[in-house]
Amino acid sequence: MIAITRKVSPSIKNCELTHLERQPIDLGIANFQHTNYEQMLKSLGLEILSLPAEPDLPDSVFVEDTAIVLNEIAILTRPGAVSRRPEVESIANALNHFRELVSIQAPGTLDGGDILVVGNTIFVGISSRSNQTATQQLKEIVDPFGYQVKGISVEGCLHLKSAVTKVAEDTLLFNPDWVSKDHFQEYKMIEIDPAEMNGANALQIHSTVIYQPCYPRTTEKLVSAGLKVEMVDASELDKAEGALTCCSLIFNQ
Repeated sequence: MIAITRKVSPSIKNCELTHLERQPIDLGIANFQHTNYEQMLKSLGLEILSLPAEPDLPDSVFVEDTAIVLNEIAILTRPGAVSRRPEVESIANALNHFRELVSIQAPGTLDGGDILVVGNTIFVGISSRSNQTATQQLKEIVDPFGYQVKGISVEGCLHLKSAVTKVAEDTLLFNPDWVSKDHFQEYKMIEIDPAEMNGANALQIHSTVIYQPCYPRTTEKLVSAGLKVEMVDASELDKAEGALTCCSLIFNQ
């Protein structure tokens, strides 16, 4: 497996914000935490393709939003924030070595953070960043490969994966205030602790769940469910409305 990552932009303090108040971001700490994140992925057997920082693109460390990489094809997104659209070009150049590329077209908008792939089902968050037009385009792109696309309304958070992520092949971690579990009736569901509202974002790599130490009560739930949990602190990137899944594009060679 390969993980495409990108170093933290020195201009991250100017990041897009939708649901959070702006806070100072310590670039040194952000870089340190991101390096630990890359090292964790490497320790789990992933090859890291680390792209250089983009000084003029504040949010560019969040590479997940720029593409959807399936086994058969890669779909370049059209991010909902206009300022983020220039991020796609360098990701396309990196992915071109691994997949055939297709692109979401205007007026469609789509952030990769609104995409949750579980088996052959692709859940799409209909959010402030991703719209129905892009969802329909995605359906047409992936239909020949046997994927089913389901649009889900997202309320109260930035992306679908702020509200629900996969922690095992048949198990999802979710925040019931931001997404209804009715959309996921065929899966096992672990509900975050209500005191940890931002705790639904976890990154599954093989049999390991990468998670943040600031959510100890939800961590207990994950461990109680028999999951192996490893900790990576991404608290500085959290201030930019980022999370663990946002910082990599992970796929099979």
